[in-house]
This record gives sequence, C-alpha cells and structure tokens, in this order.
Amino acid sequence: MDLSNLKPAEGSTKKPKRIGRGQGSGRGGTSTRGHKGAKSRSGYSRKLGNEGGQMPLVRRVPKFGFKNINRIEYKGINVDALQYLADKLKVTEINLEILINNGYASKKDRIKILGRGELKTKLNVTAHAFSATAKKIIEDNGGSANTI
Repeated sequence: MDLSNLKPAEGSTKKPKRIGRGQGSGRGGTSTRGHKGAKSRSGYSRKLGNEGGQMPLVRRVPKFGFKNINRIEYKGINVDALQYLADKLKVTEINLEILINNGYASKKDRIKILGRGELKTKLNVTAHAFSATAKKIIEDNGGSANTI
C-alpha cells in the first residue's frame, strides 16, 4: 500500500447535491429555494443579527458605560522585570530602547513602571510614568526614576 492507491472506506463519502441542473436531476426548476421571495433570489443574504420580527439581541440588551476618548493606555512593566533585566544584561540604566529590544514593549507603547516585586540593584530608570510604589522602591535603592 502507498499514497497512490489510498481511498476512503466504502460508503463513507457521498456525492454532493447538484442543484439547478435541469428537471431530470430532481433538483431543477426552483432549485430547492421554494417559490419567489427574497430568499429565492441570487445574491440574497440576511442582515447580521436579524431575528425576523423578534426584537434582536443587540436591541434587547441594555447599553452601559462609556469609552473615554482621552484615556492614555500604558504598557505596565513591574519592578521585578527590571531586576531580571539588570541581572541578565548587567546594566545600571534602563530606558525605552532596552525594554523594546528585550520584547517588553513595542515602539509605540507608552511605558509605566509598576511596583510588584523586589529590586536589589541601583538602577536609573527612564519611562513615561511610574506608580508611587515603583518610584519609592527605585529611589530607596539609590536609583532614579526619570519621567519622559
């Protein structure tokens, strides 16, 4: 046996329905679409979410909340990640370039340093924002937290 003579088991596959191929096929004429109406026409597609007379789900469920258009999204990076980077790269200064090159953020991200974890090294950190605990942890170790 090889790939050239493989075939499915007997009776496991069926021929597809050939619709609209004349009266003799048993599926000619209206081609299983019934008589007249939008659904019988070519190119018909029902609108998304249409429930035919019943109030659609989108309109049944109440709206709430809002999106603040002035919100500034930050990419959060914790102090323990900074410690890991300092140990790995043997650096005393961490800036955007180092964080981007090591996959912690992308070029367009605004970076905020958060206060989870411990810091044992004196680091000079440059970022867009700092949480109060992160700033305290960095400065307690003799480092500096510089905001861009």
